[in-house]
Amino acid sequence: MHASLIRRQLGGIIPPKIATPSHLSSGSGEGLAPLVNFYSKLPKGPAPPTVGGIKARYFSGKNASAAPAVWIILGLFTFGYTIDYQKHHKNHPH
Repeated sequence: MHASLIRRQLGGIIPPKIATPSHLSSGSGEGLAPLVNFYSKLPKGPAPPTVGGIKARYFSGKNASAAPAVWIILGLFTFGYTIDYQKHHKNHPH
């Protein structure tokens, strides 16, 4: 992989370049103010609990429904039927 490709992919998770070498090597504390300001705005404490994924969204609670399971079954049926149809017409021209 190219270094630029990796840098572009990791750009969203690596914080912006706030602590430049000129800020860090000056020896005074005011150079770190942008870095301290950036990290002071980040949320503190543990992350809020997540809802629980697909099961909690579709199969539990007041909005419980089997619609996703039905759509998956219908989708698999349609996909299989399409493949069989195409194979039939490929091997048995009409």
